[in-house]
Amino acid sequence: MSEYTVGKLSRNNISVTVPGSKSITNRALMIAALGKGISRVSGIQRSDDSEHFIECLIRLGFDIQDNKDTLVIKGNDGVIPNKKAEIYVGSAGTAARFLTAMLAMSDGEYKIDASEQMQKRPMKELIMALESGGAVFEFHKEPYSLPFTVKGMGNTGYKEKLGFDINIDKSSQYLSALMMAAPMTHKKTVIRLTGKRKAKSYVVITEKVMQKFGVDIIHAKEDEYIIEAGASYNGCEYICEPDVSAACYFYAMAAVCEISAVVYGVHADSMQGDIRFLDVLSDMGCELKETDDGICVKGPAELKGITVNMSDFSDQALTLSAIAPFTDTGVTITGVGHIRNQESDRIMSMYNELGRMGIKCTAHDDGITIEPGIPKPALIQTYNDHRVAMSYAVTGLKAEGIVIDNPGCCSKTFPDYFKVLDALCK
Repeated sequence: MSEYTVGKLSRNNISVTVPGSKSITNRALMIAALGKGISRVSGIQRSDDSEHFIECLIRLGFDIQDNKDTLVIKGNDGVIPNKKAEIYVGSAGTAARFLTAMLAMSDGEYKIDASEQMQKRPMKELIMALESGGAVFEFHKEPYSLPFTVKGMGNTGYKEKLGFDINIDKSSQYLSALMMAAPMTHKKTVIRLTGKRKAKSYVVITEKVMQKFGVDIIHAKEDEYIIEAGASYNGCEYICEPDVSAACYFYAMAAVCEISAVVYGVHADSMQGDIRFLDVLSDMGCELKETDDGICVKGPAELKGITVNMSDFSDQALTLSAIAPFTDTGVTITGVGHIRNQESDRIMSMYNELGRMGIKCTAHDDGITIEPGIPKPALIQTYNDHRVAMSYAVTGLKAEGIVIDNPGCCSKTFPDYFKVLDALCK
């Protein structure tokens, strides 16, 4: 399917199931592989990103039994079985960053390749930190970018104490990667943040998954993370939460179409930072109610405009932009300058595609201001960015003539998104 024409919802109440969280899935997979004994990870997301992660672990020699919704992983106690291997991470930022740290802290030598899209995304700060610990990188195209070969710091012997200074202004995945890989060294590891970004909701997810597998993070200072010497992961049964990032598209549908929406299994106590998008919808006039099945969102007769800093749940900036034209006074999104370096320059993606629909907006260094208006028919360019495709499909439920180009890019995190949408429009 090269294009998708958005229809109209055929019901006043929708209830849907979304995949497991990509963020939680890939963290749990890596940690389980580094643990002692057997882990069973269930509720996983089956998408391009997670499939690349699984395939990479298999190529590295880990024993993984695939039972569709559940993976049975035999951990190897912080040691990578194959000392030489070549892996391909596709466009998965989590796989690229997490596995780079894992391989750099090993005693092997590995080549990591990626899609052209991922080759353009930032890696420099993470690589420089790993070089400071003794890892050696050979770059095959551009300096500090994929593809490259990494020789792990364990080849020359780990330092008595490991210390990493890291700037996460471009991606908090750098910090998560260092944290999760650190127990491989069995050395005390201190990670210090040097940048300005304070948004750490995904880092909280990392801490909670690590804790479930038996490793605690010590916070001596606000921007200092300590993993004690001898820390190691233990195999366990782990159930991934539903993906709140995916759930938010359906909550946005409720908001803009004046209906009710429930996403099964998503509750207010979710560890995922994107749950804060519900607070935004509440401020815009939506009614929220906790039910046994999940949070129910009911849209208002008219959405209120809002100004909001989304630095700590920036994956929802595109989702908010998709419903912004239907507000009474418009929307200003701030604190998201780092999303210029994701699958697309997402600030410019918002600016371009809203403009294509005739919506006036102003791009800023760290966000965008969107004025209210009636979107006109348009073919939405998606830049091979799954969140662009899924977000502006929501706009099309309220506006006429919205067509999504390359809807297949959603396979990155939610392969069945448009099948689910079709079912809601019948």
